[in-house]
Amino acid sequence: MEVLVIGAGLAGVTSAWYLSQAGCKVTVVERQSGPGLETSYANGGQISVSHPEPWANPGAPATVLRWLGRKDAPLLFRPHADAAQWRWALAFLRECLPGRTVRNTTAIAHLADYSRDQLRALRASTGIEYEAGTGGILHLFEDPKDFAHVPAKLRILQDLGIRAQILDPDQAVALEPGLAAMRGRLVGVLHGIDDECGNAHLFCRALAAKAEEAGVRFRFNTTVQSFEVLKRAISGVRVEDAEGRNGMLRADAYVLAAGSYSPLLARSLGERLPIYPVKGYSITAPIIDPERAPHLSLTDEARRVVCSRLGNFLRVAGTAELNGYNLEANPARSAAIVRWLDERLPGVADASRAEHWCGLRPTTPGNVPLIGPGRTGKLFLNTGHGTLGWTLACGSGQAIADIVTGLRPEPDFPFIRPR
Repeated sequence: MEVLVIGAGLAGVTSAWYLSQAGCKVTVVERQSGPGLETSYANGGQISVSHPEPWANPGAPATVLRWLGRKDAPLLFRPHADAAQWRWALAFLRECLPGRTVRNTTAIAHLADYSRDQLRALRASTGIEYEAGTGGILHLFEDPKDFAHVPAKLRILQDLGIRAQILDPDQAVALEPGLAAMRGRLVGVLHGIDDECGNAHLFCRALAAKAEEAGVRFRFNTTVQSFEVLKRAISGVRVEDAEGRNGMLRADAYVLAAGSYSPLLARSLGERLPIYPVKGYSITAPIIDPERAPHLSLTDEARRVVCSRLGNFLRVAGTAELNGYNLEANPARSAAIVRWLDERLPGVADASRAEHWCGLRPTTPGNVPLIGPGRTGKLFLNTGHGTLGWTLACGSGQAIADIVTGLRPEPDFPFIRPR
């Protein structure tokens, strides 16, 4: 079977890898000059199985209202005369209902747990290196009111089979001495024991190289122009390369893994994907005091900021901005991340030499990705992973490979059913 994968981010590269391992002849088209150069380039670095609850939850509407008017708010909504934005916002509110939140949390947890296991197996079988950290994630709480809800969250995680433990501030500092500067702020910590972190961009590059060795063909600097449809099924994809040359690529199946741009490409096929771009920010700052730099990945629950140690750098990321496909950086958003680093980990990393980045997360209202066949024949979707693209990458890639080749995916997850 010949398969064409559109997109070479985490979703596209893992799809290509697992499809090739299933015996498919795979071609990947990517408009950038290499793999993992858009949303996958500088994300927070977390494989966060212990955080399956989506942004859309019963407490979200009140929280968002509290943040209104703040330029540095963790979630910033910039209204546009855009029907897609308002449809997505209304759907987001609907997903905040308790029953939907439970359903979405359970689905994400099952896929995340499976995905982490797939990542570990891939790492063991290939020896792939990507600055991985395997000590878990520490969820930090500074407000007693927020921390009061942690025991209930722990029970939910335990019911889902996710290992975690509650630590007091002294226990947390003993486990992670890099928290010493924050000791006076902390009221408690939730430790996601089996979580990991790593450099998603390095992973994409390394896995793409392994995939090429396995026979996958990558066509970079290549843009999808249009789809050719015959009898309600895709019969080809017209592309244009960097020199402006047009061509038609044909395959037996087509996997759309183009992140936030997936709904724009699918629209021409009459497919309406409930995905909206949510802009996130990060800084990558060189470590100047290795002894005091944390080794475990951190999540500030109240401020929606994460921090991961990637080699000799700290990656600090966070915030969400609904502003369409606008990739213009907002200095106030980056400044909030820098301020977090300077206040919580003073003198550990040099923010003045940090690389600043922002990118668009392809987000569904409930943060549950779209994986399975589309409405158009021969089209398959692996997109819409939102804030969990790194967490869900390998599991989603294996699952879409199973679906394309006619197998039943292993995890208990609401995969799209054939129509």
